Amino acid sequence: MDTYEPHIYELSSPGKHGTNLPRMDVPESELPAGLLRQDGMNDFPELTEPEVIRHYTRISQRNVSVDTTFYPLGSCTMKWSGKLHEEVARYAGFAAAHPLQDAADSQGALRLMYELQGYLGEISGFAAVSLQPAAGAQGEFTGILAFRAYHLDRGDHDRLEVLVPTAAHGTNPATAAMAGLKVVEVKGHACGGVDMDDLRAKVSPRTAGMMLTNPNTLGLFENQILEICEIVHAAGGLMYGDGANFNAILGIAKPGELGFDFMHYNLHKTFTTPHGGGGPGSGAVGCTAELAPFLPGPRVRLADGGGYELFTPEKSIGRMKAFHGNFGMLVRAWTYIRTLGAEGLREVSEIAVLNANYVRVRLMDLYPQAVERICMHETVLRGQIAGAPKDIRTLDIAKRLIDYGFHPPTVYFPLIVPEALMIEPTETEGKRTLDVFIDAMRQIAREAVETPELLHEAPTTAPVRRLDEVRAARQPILRYDREAIARVRAE
Repeated sequence: MDTYEPHIYELSSPGKHGTNLPRMDVPESELPAGLLRQDGMNDFPELTEPEVIRHYTRISQRNVSVDTTFYPLGSCTMKWSGKLHEEVARYAGFAAAHPLQDAADSQGALRLMYELQGYLGEISGFAAVSLQPAAGAQGEFTGILAFRAYHLDRGDHDRLEVLVPTAAHGTNPATAAMAGLKVVEVKGHACGGVDMDDLRAKVSPRTAGMMLTNPNTLGLFENQILEICEIVHAAGGLMYGDGANFNAILGIAKPGELGFDFMHYNLHKTFTTPHGGGGPGSGAVGCTAELAPFLPGPRVRLADGGGYELFTPEKSIGRMKAFHGNFGMLVRAWTYIRTLGAEGLREVSEIAVLNANYVRVRLMDLYPQAVERICMHETVLRGQIAGAPKDIRTLDIAKRLIDYGFHPPTVYFPLIVPEALMIEPTETEGKRTLDVFIDAMRQIAREAVETPELLHEAPTTAPVRRLDEVRAARQPILRYDREAIARVRAE
C-alpha cells in the first residue's frame, strides 16, 4: 500500500466522547439479565465527532462512482443516475409510504406501479408485467419457474431441459439448475450467436425453453432471432429473453414481437435506478398473455369501483419478494421513462450504440476486435497488443487504466474471447469524455510495448496497490483484525 488509513479502532483513545445523549424522558428500567451482553463491552472505539466524520469522509473520497468518473463496465450498463429521479423517490408520499397501508391510502403509489407496468409492457411488446423481482437474476428465476408451471398446467411433465448458448451470462445456467431443470448447452459461432445446426439437434419434446440474450454478450444482435424462436416454439418450448442488454434496443425492437415469451428488465441498468452493494436492484418481468396467469404477485390493476387495487394472478408461482418489490427503484424508473418519453428512449439506444462503435473504431488498430463487425451498445476487444511482451495481459491493461483515473471495463468476459476487454460507454458519456478514455487506452498500448514494467506494477497512484486477488477471495478479512492487517502490510 502506498498510504495507510488508520482504522477507526486505531484512532481510539480512552475518555473521548463523540456524542451528548439527551436527558432521559422515560422512566429508567432494568433489562433482564439474560439480555445483557457479558463480554466485548470494552471493544468499542472512543473518538470525538470530528475524528469519526473525517475518517469516514476520507474513506468515501476514495470511492469510484458514476458521480465522479466514466464507468465503462461492459455487461453492467453503469449509466448516469439522474438526480431528478432521486428527488422524486424522496417525495414524502413515496419514501414514507408503508407497505401495510390499505390500498385506499396508497392510491398514488399504486397508480405509479400500474403505469410502470404499462410502460414496460409497451416498450418490450409484452401483455403483462410484474414488478416483484428484486434483481435480474431473480427475474430469470421467476421466468423459468413460470415456464415450468405453464408446462405442468398443460399436463406436459417431461419438459425438464433448458437450452442455454455457450455465450450466455453465467446466471442463465445457474437459474435453470436452481429451478430443478437440466441445462443443455447450445454451441455458438465466432460472433457469439447460436449455432443453428446444434440448436436443431438439441431441441426436443423435453425442451422447456431457451434462455437467450439479444444483443448477445459480444454486443452483437442475433440476426437469426426470428428463426431461433420459430424452432423452439415448433418443439413446444418457450423463449426467455435475458434483458441485461436491453439498453441497446429501446424504442427500436420489442422482444415480445421478436418471439420471446418472457423477459426480465434490469431497472437498475436500463432505467437508471442505482446499482450498489448487491442492491437495490429491480428485475421486473414481462410476458405474453399465455404466461400472465403464472406471474408473481401482487400486481396492480384497475378496480371495478375506480382507483387501483392489488391482486395475485390465479395460477401465480407465488411471491418473489416481500410486499411489492423494491418500490423506490420503481419510482426512479417511472420518472426516467416519463422524463424521456418514447422518442427519448429510442435516442438512448441510438447514442449508446454510436458511442460503443466510436470507441471500437478508435481503438481497433491497437486492440484487436473480438469480431470485426459493427457492434451494438458495447464493444469487445482483446488485450493482445502487437509488439508487447507475451506476459502483458488484459489484467495489466485494466490495472494501468486506474492510474489514468478510470474504472477498468469488464475483463475476461465473455469467456469465449481470449483476453477480453468489454467496454460499454452507454449514452451518458459525451465525445470529450470518450476521447480522454480512448487517449488513455492508446497510451497504455504504447507503454505495453515500450515500458511494460509500468503495466506490471500498476496501479501506482491508487490508495491500494495491486492485490493478490486469489488470496483475497479465499482468505478475506471481513472485520477489523489488527494482526491480520499487520501481516498483509508487512507482506
